[in-house]
Amino acid sequence: MLSILNAGINDIPLIRRLTLSIWPQTYSNIISRQQIEYMLDMMYSPASLQKQMEEEGCTFILVYDDKEAVGFASYNEIKPGTWKLNKIYILPSQQGKGTGRFIINYIVTQVKNKGGSYLQLQVNRYNKAALFYEKLGFKIIETADFDIGNGYFMNDYVMQLSLHE
Repeated sequence: MLSILNAGINDIPLIRRLTLSIWPQTYSNIISRQQIEYMLDMMYSPASLQKQMEEEGCTFILVYDDKEAVGFASYNEIKPGTWKLNKIYILPSQQGKGTGRFIINYIVTQVKNKGGSYLQLQVNRYNKAALFYEKLGFKIIETADFDIGNGYFMNDYVMQLSLHE
């Protein structure tokens, strides 16, 4: 049975462990190993995760299947009424079992309860997850290349879900 718990500073080692089990497999056919390593260090170092939690207002959640942690997500309000799903990652063994939909439904409920009207996300244009988000009702609102430093770019779709349709 799936459940969700809010994550905090003490959960950073678990979030990092999950990330290292998910990221390389998710992105190895999309971006270079060097870019993966750069992005992991930039976004998932203990200091970066702590800053996201404490200074940037990101809510992190952990997803459990019974007692096993199988994924995590993070989201925050980026402007009044608009929230951003910053991260959603699920172990490969758990994908295709409804876990992603479970997480997004949970976040949509949380955002609506806080008066949110829109939930946005960025997804690599070559990531098959874009199709998953479209099935859930997200629409592409922008195609953008984000310079993340070191000569690397995130070639993404910005997608948005209206929470009042």
